[in-house]
Amino acid sequence: MNLPADAVMALETFHNAAGWEQRARLLMQWGERLPPLSEAQRIDANRVHGCESQVWLVGALHDGHWQFAASSDARLIRGLVALLLARVNGLSATELQQVNLPDWFNQLGLSRQLSPSRTNGLTAVLQRMNELAR
Repeated sequence: MNLPADAVMALETFHNAAGWEQRARLLMQWGERLPPLSEAQRIDANRVHGCESQVWLVGALHDGHWQFAASSDARLIRGLVALLLARVNGLSATELQQVNLPDWFNQLGLSRQLSPSRTNGLTAVLQRMNELAR
Protein backbone atom coordinates (compact mmCIF):
# COMPACT_ATOMS: atom_id res chain seq x y z
CA MET A 1 0.00 0.00 0.00
CA ASN A 2 1.30 3.45 -0.89
CA LEU A 3 2.04 5.70 2.05
CA PRO A 4 0.91 9.35 1.92
CA ALA A 5 3.82 11.80 1.54
CA ASP A 6 3.39 13.03 5.14
CA ALA A 7 3.66 9.45 6.41
CA VAL A 8 6.89 8.90 4.45
CA MET A 9 8.26 12.15 5.90
CA ALA A 10 7.26 11.06 9.43
CA LEU A 11 9.03 7.72 9.02
CA GLU A 12 12.22 9.39 7.75
CA THR A 13 12.16 11.96 10.55
CA PHE A 14 11.63 9.41 13.32
CA HIS A 15 14.10 6.87 11.89
CA ASN A 16 16.79 9.57 11.95
CA ALA A 17 16.05 10.43 15.59
CA ALA A 18 19.00 9.63 17.85
CA GLY A 19 17.24 7.87 20.67
CA TRP A 20 14.14 8.13 22.73
CA GLU A 21 14.41 11.75 24.00
CA GLN A 22 14.73 13.10 20.47
CA ARG A 23 11.70 11.04 19.39
CA ALA A 24 9.68 12.41 22.31
CA ARG A 25 10.62 15.98 21.27
CA LEU A 26 9.67 15.25 17.65
CA LEU A 27 6.34 13.89 18.86
CA MET A 28 5.58 17.18 20.64
CA GLN A 29 6.65 19.17 17.54
CA TRP A 30 4.29 17.17 15.31
CA GLY A 31 1.48 17.92 17.76
CA GLU A 32 2.26 21.65 17.70
CA ARG A 33 1.98 21.65 13.92
CA LEU A 34 -1.63 20.47 14.00
CA PRO A 35 -3.84 23.35 12.86
CA PRO A 36 -6.25 24.23 15.68
CA LEU A 37 -9.90 23.33 15.25
CA SER A 38 -12.40 26.15 15.49
CA GLU A 39 -14.72 26.45 18.48
CA ALA A 40 -17.54 25.38 16.15
CA GLN A 41 -15.66 22.14 15.45
CA ARG A 42 -14.82 21.44 19.10
CA ILE A 43 -18.32 20.26 19.88
CA ASP A 44 -19.51 17.08 21.52
CA ALA A 45 -20.67 15.60 18.20
CA ASN A 46 -17.04 15.69 16.98
CA ARG A 47 -15.60 14.35 20.20
CA VAL A 48 -14.05 10.89 20.04
CA HIS A 49 -15.36 8.77 22.87
CA GLY A 50 -13.05 6.14 24.28
CA CYS A 51 -10.14 8.53 24.82
CA GLU A 52 -9.06 9.53 28.32
CA SER A 53 -8.00 12.90 26.90
CA GLN A 54 -10.38 15.05 24.94
CA VAL A 55 -9.97 14.50 21.21
CA TRP A 56 -12.08 16.13 18.51
CA LEU A 57 -12.12 14.82 14.95
CA VAL A 58 -13.63 16.13 11.73
CA GLY A 59 -13.32 14.65 8.27
CA ALA A 60 -14.22 15.52 4.69
CA LEU A 61 -14.12 13.58 1.45
CA HIS A 62 -12.30 15.21 -1.49
CA ASP A 63 -12.33 13.35 -4.82
CA GLY A 64 -12.58 9.96 -3.11
CA HIS A 65 -9.83 10.71 -0.59
CA TRP A 66 -10.36 11.49 3.08
CA GLN A 67 -8.87 14.51 4.84
CA PHE A 68 -9.15 14.59 8.61
CA ALA A 69 -8.41 17.30 11.13
CA ALA A 70 -8.16 16.70 14.85
CA SER A 71 -7.22 18.34 18.10
CA SER A 72 -6.63 17.29 21.68
CA ASP A 73 -6.22 19.01 25.02
CA ALA A 74 -3.20 16.78 25.81
CA ARG A 75 0.16 17.58 24.16
CA LEU A 76 1.33 14.01 23.87
CA ILE A 77 -1.96 12.82 22.41
CA ARG A 78 -1.89 15.74 19.97
CA GLY A 79 1.47 14.48 18.72
CA LEU A 80 0.24 10.90 18.37
CA VAL A 81 -2.93 12.06 16.61
CA ALA A 82 -0.83 14.26 14.26
CA LEU A 83 1.18 11.18 13.29
CA LEU A 84 -2.01 9.19 12.79
CA LEU A 85 -3.32 11.97 10.50
CA ALA A 86 -0.03 11.86 8.56
CA ARG A 87 -0.67 8.15 8.00
CA VAL A 88 -4.35 8.39 6.95
CA ASN A 89 -4.91 11.74 5.22
CA GLY A 90 -5.40 11.25 1.50
CA LEU A 91 -6.51 7.62 1.76
CA SER A 92 -9.68 6.16 0.29
CA ALA A 93 -12.24 4.58 2.63
CA THR A 94 -10.96 1.11 1.64
CA GLU A 95 -7.32 2.01 2.32
CA LEU A 96 -8.33 3.56 5.63
CA GLN A 97 -9.79 0.23 6.79
CA GLN A 98 -6.42 -1.43 6.16
CA VAL A 99 -4.39 0.88 8.41
CA ASN A 100 -2.64 -1.11 11.11
CA LEU A 101 -2.28 1.25 14.06
CA PRO A 102 0.20 -0.75 16.22
CA ASP A 103 2.35 -1.44 13.17
CA TRP A 104 2.44 2.25 12.22
CA PHE A 105 3.61 3.41 15.66
CA ASN A 106 6.04 0.49 15.78
CA GLN A 107 7.58 1.64 12.48
CA LEU A 108 7.97 5.12 13.99
CA GLY A 109 9.70 3.65 17.04
CA LEU A 110 6.98 4.98 19.33
CA SER A 111 5.51 1.74 20.68
CA ARG A 112 6.90 2.59 24.13
CA GLN A 113 4.70 5.69 24.18
CA LEU A 114 1.59 3.61 23.67
CA SER A 115 0.25 2.67 27.06
CA PRO A 116 -2.90 0.51 26.88
CA SER A 117 -5.12 3.58 27.47
CA ARG A 118 -3.36 5.56 24.70
CA THR A 119 -3.62 2.59 22.35
CA ASN A 120 -7.34 2.36 23.12
CA GLY A 121 -7.75 6.09 22.56
CA LEU A 122 -5.94 6.05 19.20
CA THR A 123 -7.90 2.95 18.18
CA ALA A 124 -11.08 4.89 19.00
CA VAL A 125 -9.87 7.77 16.77
CA LEU A 126 -9.19 5.38 13.89
CA GLN A 127 -12.58 3.69 14.39
CA ARG A 128 -14.25 7.08 14.29
CA MET A 129 -12.42 7.86 11.02
CA ASN A 130 -13.73 4.60 9.56
CA GLU A 131 -17.27 5.44 10.74
CA LEU A 132 -17.07 8.84 9.05
CA ALA A 133 -15.74 7.21 5.87
CA ARG A 134 -18.60 4.72 5.60
